[in-house]
Amino acid sequence: MKRRNKKVKFYSHKNKNKKRVVSHEKKMAPKEMNGEERKVIVGTFEKSRNFGFVVPDGKKVDTDIFISKKNTAGARNGQKVLVEITKSATKDRKTEGKILEVIGNQDDLGIDMLCIIKEFELPEEFPKEVKKEVSRIQPKVDKKDIPNRKDFRDFDIFTIDGEDAKDLDDAISIKKHEDGTFTLGVHIADVSYYVPEGSALDKEALLRGTSVYMLDRVIPMLPFELSNGICSLNAGEDRFTISIIMEIDKNGKVTKSRIYKGLIRVTERMSYTSVQAILDGKDKAVLKRYEPYVDDFKNMEQLAHILKKRRISEGYLNLDLPETKILLDEKGKPIEIKPYETSFANEIIEQFMLTANEEIAETFCQYHAPFIYRVHEMPDLEKVEELNKTLYDFGYHIAVQDDKVTPLEFAKILQEIKGKNEEKLISKLILRTLRLAKYEPENKGHFGIASQYYCHFTSPIRRYPDLFIHRIISKYLARNAKEILTPKALNKYRKQAERDAERSSQRERLAQNAEREAQNMKMAEYMEDHIGEQYEAVVSSITSFGMFVELPNTIEGLIRFENMGEDYYDYDEDHHQLIGKKTKRVFHIGDKVTVKAIEASKNLRRVSFEWINTEKTSQKGKKVNP
Repeated sequence: MKRRNKKVKFYSHKNKNKKRVVSHEKKMAPKEMNGEERKVIVGTFEKSRNFGFVVPDGKKVDTDIFISKKNTAGARNGQKVLVEITKSATKDRKTEGKILEVIGNQDDLGIDMLCIIKEFELPEEFPKEVKKEVSRIQPKVDKKDIPNRKDFRDFDIFTIDGEDAKDLDDAISIKKHEDGTFTLGVHIADVSYYVPEGSALDKEALLRGTSVYMLDRVIPMLPFELSNGICSLNAGEDRFTISIIMEIDKNGKVTKSRIYKGLIRVTERMSYTSVQAILDGKDKAVLKRYEPYVDDFKNMEQLAHILKKRRISEGYLNLDLPETKILLDEKGKPIEIKPYETSFANEIIEQFMLTANEEIAETFCQYHAPFIYRVHEMPDLEKVEELNKTLYDFGYHIAVQDDKVTPLEFAKILQEIKGKNEEKLISKLILRTLRLAKYEPENKGHFGIASQYYCHFTSPIRRYPDLFIHRIISKYLARNAKEILTPKALNKYRKQAERDAERSSQRERLAQNAEREAQNMKMAEYMEDHIGEQYEAVVSSITSFGMFVELPNTIEGLIRFENMGEDYYDYDEDHHQLIGKKTKRVFHIGDKVTVKAIEASKNLRRVSFEWINTEKTSQKGKKVNP
């Protein structure tokens, strides 16, 4: 991507309240920051006369763990416990462990989520010193600092989030000009103002790295008083921000941007549902309620379309894969599971935040500043070759030239499959082929959004890299930046960026795994009440021991060979298919099948199905290519 010709300016007011910068290099998480890792698991304790054993939850350990009498910690039969493995299994000895903690009775309210929290060693409370620091933070903005900021309180500014969102850290303003250009403002909560570098609050935020969202609860990176209070951009309340104001032309290119320490007062707290209702123009009550701002939302819609069209033309991978929405009752029991519904209102925020993140990343890369980038590298070419084997069956191919593959090659296929039966399947296969995104102190671009520059700037309430970036921005906005950013200071922040990027990537993966386990557990619990029921499903994966299928509600489960009728199957690894030895029946990824739920285990977080042959005659199915 060529460097665009534009001007970037920083705007700052005189800072009357200097604060000494305090390093937090010395504070480390004792276990996680030095690379050591103990193996702890959660399971159900089963008591015998002179010993006990623990049946593990999940799939981390596939064998029971022997617990000597002295290591039972007083656990009773059937209780959930946290176990540390002390000796691995050998030919002559079972896996051994000791109980670290009795979590509670397995039927207690909320015990299932608590088990996952314990399993992933997620923090449950904030330390006393953090609470003490938070108690000193005022719930209103400090009027003394208002003169140091750009006042945006006369702007119409909106937050747009889900109905149940409480930590609102991004807001937007927009203006369309007569020549068809736009001025877009993205205003992000100035969390760094309330989380001093090196403070106990800062150290704890780094240790946590990210907020963890587990269905009915959140394990926040920052205490409630900040995340839902003074840092949350609540409507009608004065809030400090770091704001980027971007001039965008009719083709979706940012021609100029300005960065400020800002002061805003959100005009309206909007939901995706209400914004979409305005865009649809059918709900008269909603249109009347927000009548003064209808043009603003129409302008947002127009600009988002322009931005998305430009991105797609450059290779932006528009993977339209629905997330899962799990509805729980008051006791935490899953009562409905379905794809999470989104609308173009979601897309508006997505496109605006992408634009702000790109612009911030490019600006600070240009300044060679200490920084944390969001990096997504080119996929491994061997994986691309594997993907092509499956794509061949659908008539598609990703071209590789000079040992390189471009985002446009993937984007082209995503456009071709739009609206077709194979769209969801191929989108998933492409997602599996791509590398994991991560945080790094060096800019390497972002393959998935086809961007040369990218970072995470827009969610400092829930992500530590964003908070780090806000601190760097604040240094450059200060009038005495040259004094603050001495060679010694630059070196310090570069070391911090390297350390914090690695730490944040680790914590992000941990959070994702915990969230996935919570989701899998609730899916399995839901299916425990639906054993014996039949469903239409799609084959989502082929393995050497069976095939995985996905239901329309996004629940996925395994059909083992023994549950696929009276045939034996060969696994064709090259073409990702199963071939019946007797019937010559072939199962491919993407095939529609009828299945019956035969087993579900909340503890194991596993669902199993049986294939139902719905053919009236003994047809052999699809023939195998010679």
